[in-house]
Amino acid sequence: MRTDSDVSAAMQHAEASGRQSNPLLPGYAFNLYLVAGLTPIEQGGPLDFWIDRPTGMKGYIINLTVHGRGRVNDDDGPFDCQPGDVLLFPPGVPHLYGRAPDSRDWYHRWVYFRPRGFWATWLQWPMAKAQRVGRLKLRGAPVQQEFESLFASVDATHRGGKPTSQELAINLLERLLIRCHEEMPGFRSRPLDPRVEAACQFITNSLTRDLSLDEIARHVCLSPSRLAHLFRSQIGVNIVRWREDQRIILAKHLLLTTTTPVSALAARVGYDDQLYFSRVFRKRVGISPSEFRRNSEEALDPWSEGDAAGSWTPRRSV
Repeated sequence: MRTDSDVSAAMQHAEASGRQSNPLLPGYAFNLYLVAGLTPIEQGGPLDFWIDRPTGMKGYIINLTVHGRGRVNDDDGPFDCQPGDVLLFPPGVPHLYGRAPDSRDWYHRWVYFRPRGFWATWLQWPMAKAQRVGRLKLRGAPVQQEFESLFASVDATHRGGKPTSQELAINLLERLLIRCHEEMPGFRSRPLDPRVEAACQFITNSLTRDLSLDEIARHVCLSPSRLAHLFRSQIGVNIVRWREDQRIILAKHLLLTTTTPVSALAARVGYDDQLYFSRVFRKRVGISPSEFRRNSEEALDPWSEGDAAGSWTPRRSV
């Protein structure tokens, strides 16, 4: 059985080397756009300790219990999660969870991610605010099996090793978040307005251009004020922010898959001024474009975004 000293030694070694490659162990740097996995906690096993991140993380974690029970300490106190329970930890919400003391095991699938701008509506979960963990209880075996398959598909796809593995995994995650949204109590389907969808497509196809609100509005046959209101209500952010999201996503892809100089890459994603592009990129990602490319090459893993490594403390379960 792994002891406290074993865990501490592993964490100290990981911090010293800065290269912990297993996200289930202390010292792993969650500095990626998306990480997924299965945590098989068994009583007395090597993973049988509590996660304690007092300040949470920069990204979201979505978690599905598939076997056994876990215990989570939230702002309102502790609660247990059972098979079919999905949890959402928003950025900054403290993490304090582990195997429930009276359960022999806790197997849970999870995805850590940085959301795209237009996912805002799908991340508005009951209780997922302030210092609270979002909760969703899946009803019925077929739905639980569907969700476990979705989590597993995100995990398998992001490990695929293809140039497009991350993009495909993000698409699957988007589907997972939409399904969670559909399973929320009181959900009523509200399809995206076709004019908003057309505006998104128009912007995406013209990222190198600084389209004005008037130009986008004319394209979708709406007044600028009506489009601005409709876009924000349905997407969750304004048009300028959404376009910036898409530009940064494209910039990351180009940094990872090409050797295009940053100066030329900036123009390809709609920024005539390289210095301005670098400032925007650093503000949104936390590091410069050059650092992003260099870190990704060193780690051989894309979408680095600089979340804190070793930002949690293992505590033995009882």
